[in-house]
Amino acid sequence: MLVVDTNILAYLLIAGDRTKEAQSLYERDANWQSEAFLLIEFTNILATYQRTGNLSSNQSESLFNDAGARMHNLITIPHITALQTARRFMVSAYDARFLATAEKLGAKLVTEDVKLRTAAPNLTQSLKDVLSGG
Repeated sequence: MLVVDTNILAYLLIAGDRTKEAQSLYERDANWQSEAFLLIEFTNILATYQRTGNLSSNQSESLFNDAGARMHNLITIPHITALQTARRFMVSAYDARFLATAEKLGAKLVTEDVKLRTAAPNLTQSLKDVLSGG
């Protein structure tokens, strides 16, 4: 089981400079879990790509469906827990949801967000660290 944030899912599903790493991670362990907010953020990414002409409506809907099929293990962190976690790590309530999920599941959050990894180094790890066994 891996706890991932929205960007890791986006790297997996939208071709880019970190797609191969995200695919390797998914091949290693396809049991990706996260906070339910992940799908809201991913929808926003898709809407932005649509608006800028980088994805068609059909492509973005297909990617959303793929995300939903892969991320069926979503949990919901109570708002008060997100608030408390945000205060403890001095991060946004959005990012706190992912940290609280990692804490709840007893796993590290895989994220490429350097600011988030700096705020909570004991709860996070990079794609590179996971793939190298670190």
